[in-house]
Amino acid sequence: MVYHPFRHPGLKVLAVALATLLWLTVAGEHIVERSLRVPLEFRNIPQELEISGEPPATVAVRLRGSSALLSRIDPGEIVAVLDLSNARAGSRLLNIRNDEVRVPYGVEVAQVMPGTLSVELEKSARRVVRVLPAVEGDPAPGYVVGRTHTDPGTVEVVGPESRLKQLSNATTEPVSIAGARATVRDAVTVGIGDAAVRLTSPTTATVTVEVLPAPVEREVAGVPIRWHNLATGLRAEIKPALTRVTIRGRREELSGLRTDAVEAFIDLAGLGPGQYNLRVQVTPTQEFGVSELTPAIVAVVIR
Repeated sequence: MVYHPFRHPGLKVLAVALATLLWLTVAGEHIVERSLRVPLEFRNIPQELEISGEPPATVAVRLRGSSALLSRIDPGEIVAVLDLSNARAGSRLLNIRNDEVRVPYGVEVAQVMPGTLSVELEKSARRVVRVLPAVEGDPAPGYVVGRTHTDPGTVEVVGPESRLKQLSNATTEPVSIAGARATVRDAVTVGIGDAAVRLTSPTTATVTVEVLPAPVEREVAGVPIRWHNLATGLRAEIKPALTRVTIRGRREELSGLRTDAVEAFIDLAGLGPGQYNLRVQVTPTQEFGVSELTPAIVAVVIR
């Protein structure tokens, strides 16, 4: 086909005009520099290492480009990347090169500030710690908190060796027992208070908090004091012969308790004739505990 240089003259004139206009537009823009604070990413961290301490989250970069282009840049479009693939444990000084900053086309990185960063690297370690439940609020009046149980009771965590040594336990979201009159059971998220340490996998724990009726006290007066283990052929005299016993237990158990269910005694095992001051004891029972005895010591004469 024979080339005709003057074919379609209108289109050719339009193309030249557009090219000229584009050149004038670009040539008319000033090249400027602008500083921005941009996020810092750490990449290729060796599996056996952890970043400890508080590494910088951002760096300042000075960009060069046309004023129109720089004015349209969103700081999120630019990211500084620090490659740790060759890093070793310890305090390290690492350089950020200009070409390690990702920028849009047409923008040039003039400088990164600071160009050298101090990063603390430690060996990564694992450890199993207890899960300590967080409980908030108070039960209803007349009720008390009993035992607290967490399932699972332990979790595995991973992080820098030095931080794991300082970690005593994991915790949970708060479980509210405000106004409770019965056992509270709730499934909550387990977390770590130290941001440098993390769970090996997300964990939810079931926390069970016993809420029980508060124990009450009851006074039982005129309880006779008996003796145990008096040697054959001897007689004993106790002064005073009665004691007042304050017992403590659940309301429903104490309300129907008979007075003669409380047994007070002194132990005369191995004692011969003479005068003694002996401590009064109460026969153990599952129904109540003893808060106080009056008198707690009595005089005993053995003949």
